[in-house]
Amino acid sequence: MKIKPVKTAKDYKAALNRLNQIFDAKPGTAVGDELDILALLIEKYEEEKYPIEAPDPIEAIKFRMEQLGYKQKDLEDIIGYKGRVSEILNKKRKLSLEMIRKLHFALHIPTDVLVQEY
Repeated sequence: MKIKPVKTAKDYKAALNRLNQIFDAKPGTAVGDELDILALLIEKYEEEKYPIEAPDPIEAIKFRMEQLGYKQKDLEDIIGYKGRVSEILNKKRKLSLEMIRKLHFALHIPTDVLVQEY
């Protein structure tokens, strides 16, 4: 087992190729340990080179509404009257802490997404 840090695109490609070769390794074996270590190195490289930003809170709300088949009217029960819902979805009003809590519980959107600036 010859493992080295994944620092370049070439290292990354080699690590992915090796990972594919040993993907079915049994846990607790030397090859299984190599698989675990390679996966961690690849994950670290990907986090550094290809970070995924948190989504815009309003876009997250709209996406979740679409998933659930909700309309603006459905949000009225969660965050208030029609005008407020419209202002929120059009980014003319900021989410309050109370709204964030209600949206989190009702739509199961992580609070760290909802507290982002937009």
